[in-house]
Amino acid sequence: MPVFERSTLPNGVRVLTASMPHAQSVSCFVMFAAGSRYETADIGGIAHFAEHMFFKGTERRPTARDISAEIDGIGGEFNAFTGKEYTGYYVKCAAGTRDVALDVLVDMLRNSKFDPEEIDREKGVIVEEMNMYFDTPRDFIGGVYENLLYGDQPLGRDIIGTKETVRGATRETFTSFIDRWYRPERTVVGIGGNVGDGLADRLEELLGSMEPSETGLPEAVKIEANGSSVKVHSKQSDQAHVILGARSYPMGHPDRYVLQLLSTVLGGGMSSRLFTEVRERRGLAYYVFGTNSAYTDAGSLYAQAGVDINRIDEAISTIAAELRRMAAEPVPDWELEKARAFAKGRFVLGIESPHGTIMYGLRREVLLGKAEEPETMLAGLDAVTVEDVQRVAQDVISQFKLAVIGPFDDAERFEKLLEPA
Repeated sequence: MPVFERSTLPNGVRVLTASMPHAQSVSCFVMFAAGSRYETADIGGIAHFAEHMFFKGTERRPTARDISAEIDGIGGEFNAFTGKEYTGYYVKCAAGTRDVALDVLVDMLRNSKFDPEEIDREKGVIVEEMNMYFDTPRDFIGGVYENLLYGDQPLGRDIIGTKETVRGATRETFTSFIDRWYRPERTVVGIGGNVGDGLADRLEELLGSMEPSETGLPEAVKIEANGSSVKVHSKQSDQAHVILGARSYPMGHPDRYVLQLLSTVLGGGMSSRLFTEVRERRGLAYYVFGTNSAYTDAGSLYAQAGVDINRIDEAISTIAAELRRMAAEPVPDWELEKARAFAKGRFVLGIESPHGTIMYGLRREVLLGKAEEPETMLAGLDAVTVEDVQRVAQDVISQFKLAVIGPFDDAERFEKLLEPA
């Protein structure tokens, strides 16, 4: 029996439900296929800034306190998140208060005031969030790496924008962006848990008047054939942070399950190859992991670590050697089975709650137009063979890309480390 049910309102808004009648709660999401890659350079950060402003007041609920008090009044939790390809807003609450949650959520998203005084106040908050991000190398290294991969195009820019674009935002900046992209064709409502009765009618009341409009598409990613292989962000610190990886596949690629298990063998968990070799045997890092990150039209397999600045060359060479070993040698059967069990176990834990289940389905519905059933995911992992892993490793692990944050200014010294021994 399918976990997800999909329907569409007359205006094109999609509705995805994951019914769990035994649950006492419900998670109500509204997600838009519109994130920071939908921005132009002059309004960088507006998708994330708008996420903040939706919580600042509507005509019916004039202040942020009015909004939060109503959610507090039902014992609910609410929050939002901005990615490069989507933005999501949710309320998690007791099942019997579903309609209150939906009313507040939709009111925020359709009737926010974007008061100029509130916008100016929030600029300071965003700039301080930006300062925290730039001062946290473990987080910021991802931005450095993606800028190396994609350069001066939307996927290569930080979601949070720049201080100049944030300070330059006006009410019209927000309304123009939202009017363009927050349209029915890019809107998916997700309800997970004890869904309850009358949902279709309630959503039609709340969202039926949203006017359809062709939004077009964001700028397609352009991949340079060559380009730089190393990017160094110079920062005085006692620890260096590195990401070493290679381009991989988009999120809908047929070999996505293979990539997931490849990255799990490489760096998933405390018995993975990277953790064992980089941390346990050599003591080069406190944290190290491997993962595959995918967008709708691009992806990257990479390892990330926080390493001793005095032994950074050894750390990079060791990580590079482990990546190359994935392509050079077949993964032993026992190690692939361990990775498969790890990946399946973590996946099942992630969708155990109504919130986790609907979030999993929504991301794929929003980005790919189809929510993948959990059974399909598990079957995909089960089908991966040793030969698949080596084939994909040989295809992907070739030209390395390296991002470094630390007290260094010479990229050339690191380029030599990426050459095969």
